[in-house]
Amino acid sequence: MSNAEVVMTERIQIGISSCLLGEPVRYDGAHKNNTYIKSTLGEYFDFVSFCPELSAGLGVPRTPIHLVRYDHTVRVQTVKGEVKDYTESLSQVIEQIKPKLPQLSGYILKKDSPSCGMERVKVYEAEYLYQRAPEKVGVGIFAAALQQQCPNLPLEEEGRLGDAHLRENFIQRVYVYYRWQQLVAQGMQPNDLIQFHADHKYLIMAHDQDRLRTLGQLVATAGQVADFANLCESYIRQLMSVLKQIASRGQHANILSHIMGYLREHLDKEDRAELVETIQKYQQGYLPLIVPITLLKHHFRRHPEPYIERQYYLNPHPGELMLLNQV
Repeated sequence: MSNAEVVMTERIQIGISSCLLGEPVRYDGAHKNNTYIKSTLGEYFDFVSFCPELSAGLGVPRTPIHLVRYDHTVRVQTVKGEVKDYTESLSQVIEQIKPKLPQLSGYILKKDSPSCGMERVKVYEAEYLYQRAPEKVGVGIFAAALQQQCPNLPLEEEGRLGDAHLRENFIQRVYVYYRWQQLVAQGMQPNDLIQFHADHKYLIMAHDQDRLRTLGQLVATAGQVADFANLCESYIRQLMSVLKQIASRGQHANILSHIMGYLREHLDKEDRAELVETIQKYQQGYLPLIVPITLLKHHFRRHPEPYIERQYYLNPHPGELMLLNQV
């Protein structure tokens, strides 16, 4: 069994907006229960739910709040009836969940929310409150605080999880970050960093080959720098930034061909032709990524290669989630 498959048996803690788990905390007393998150992802993750609006003292039901721009300042306010401002209370609510943040390996936020939305949240202009439609250019106040507090933590909105590529990318980042947290908790040593980077080589390369080299140069100094902790922080910050990029079919096809090279001496003409054709059909969009990966893993079971067995590219997350079946 590869090291990737061992990690996948463990459960991971994920932060989540409470309403997405069916908790009736919305302004109207309703919820936004997401069955995919609760039923499917819930098989693998332990969710830590949090509602910033409820935690900030806004009751249920409550008057809806919105982002309102005054010149260059954005406030969180009600826009109907008596205007109430909740900017300070929502800005400080991050302190309530801060003790739990180091144990989280990802966070799923409610889209469009003035507290939890990651992007494209409606922003009203105070001067033209009832004359102009709001612009979708804002970030929820809790989401912004979360990003500032935990810049490396994988974040995603539940709406974007409906996109197969964004969904796979988020779950992939969660597992990478979780493995990193495990090493840090055990007491990261230079050799640990070197091995971590080696095991993720093809996964990183699929996202950005140039930045893989940059990260490699950083890792090469692991045993020489005076401040190893600072080097590790620089590494994980750059790594999580790289992994946010969605890998293209062309990039994946390049990685698959690289990995196939380790089988060069073991494949006969027919097997080699089948692999090449399968990779080409994937690149052209006729097959999902799981097909060439499954075929490669079949050949490596017959012809084991220790370096490839350690590559998380072939086992980025539990196969039962079927994330590679749709990209």
